[in-house]
Amino acid sequence: MTPQTRHAEIVALGGGHGLAASLSALRLLSEHLTAVVTVADDGGSSGRLRADYEVLPPGDLRMALTALCDDTEWGHTWSELLQHRFTGEGTLAGHAVGNLLIVALWQLHDDPVTGLDLVGRLLQARGRVLPMAAVPLRLQAEVSGLRPDDPDRRETILGQVEIARTTGVVESISLIPQAPPAHPEAVTAVRDADHVVLGPGSWYTSVLTHLLVPELRRALVETRAHKTLTLNLELSTSETPGFSAVRHLETLHALAPDLVVDTVLVDRATVEDEATLAAACRGLGAELVVAQLAQREQPGHHDTLRLAAAYRDILD
Repeated sequence: MTPQTRHAEIVALGGGHGLAASLSALRLLSEHLTAVVTVADDGGSSGRLRADYEVLPPGDLRMALTALCDDTEWGHTWSELLQHRFTGEGTLAGHAVGNLLIVALWQLHDDPVTGLDLVGRLLQARGRVLPMAAVPLRLQAEVSGLRPDDPDRRETILGQVEIARTTGVVESISLIPQAPPAHPEAVTAVRDADHVVLGPGSWYTSVLTHLLVPELRRALVETRAHKTLTLNLELSTSETPGFSAVRHLETLHALAPDLVVDTVLVDRATVEDEATLAAACRGLGAELVVAQLAQREQPGHHDTLRLAAAYRDILD
């Protein structure tokens, strides 16, 4: 790793476990790391808190913060506490401690980023966490294949949870409200970045959502940063059944034809036809990078050091 990479401004966009994986790797490379996190979660603890208090869903923000925690006993102790969920059947059952802490700090401070920064200081986090939008969002998808007698019929599904578990095929996705305000600091971070990393993560509900926020999409298109798209270790999921790597690129281009990507990073095990995939990458203006990114013992989980090595080779 070069000193240039160590001091590079890197912005990673996504949500959930995918973003946590990229942050865990990128924090080993740069001292200037910012996470821009989707805020459309409506399930579990996050869904209950956003409904009860009309706040941004804190869960994905919490996961990003814990992925950035300092690699010390202090950092690991607080990270474990923030991830802890209450058990039992009481009113706190299922809530993550970190979600409650974040919402409490939001009640004490007008700006949600102030609360996130305070949690970051508690964790001695190696970077910042920002919400992608200034208001909580709701996802809406047009889905086909739900009716065996009429497989081409499209129906509307509301909510991230329902979209993630649909048995149909997601044809398009949108946000409610349709043109939400981006968080200003997230837009600034993208515009000022040296490198931008998009993905991995749930394709429709964690990755493509960033391109549905007009100011953030404009920043992603216009930034002079090197842009890397990281595809998932498992391409065919409940959101993307039967999707190949090429199909992922096609849906990205259909949603944001003006977005130029510099590098597409994929796990070796997901590549069926490297020549075809490389040609699809060139259609986005991108170079294809194929590497082994998964753990040997758990193929569906990223190996942090391997992912960090792949990013290092791209960013150096």
